[in-house]
Amino acid sequence: MPSPLSVDLRERVVAAVAGGASFHWAAARFGVSVSSASRCSQRFAQQGHVAPKPTHADDSLPAIEAHADLILSLDEAQPELFLRELRDALAEHGVQTSTSGLSRFFARHGITRKKGRSTRLSRSGPT
Repeated sequence: MPSPLSVDLRERVVAAVAGGASFHWAAARFGVSVSSASRCSQRFAQQGHVAPKPTHADDSLPAIEAHADLILSLDEAQPELFLRELRDALAEHGVQTSTSGLSRFFARHGITRKKGRSTRLSRSGPT
């Protein structure tokens, strides 16, 4: 994921647009996309600032980490489960998450979930 534009650059784009420049001209002048120039200007008009939205770091998402013991115990009890099946099993315990959230959880914990030869073949595989 690319890093957000600097606040200084955002302020210059917004100042140019506020001074009468078009989004296209401001984008070309400062080397940003037209949609970025538009979003910065809209954010300033609505919220009064151009600071980027906060990004989600792993430590700022404690919701899934609070259920680490449950996730790891379910994974240990049934390692053959796919992420979507594990997500559904967690939902039965009242834990709402996504398959991508589970994938990031396992990556943070250094756990790979590759299926071995003991895993049953898929129904769409060769017969």
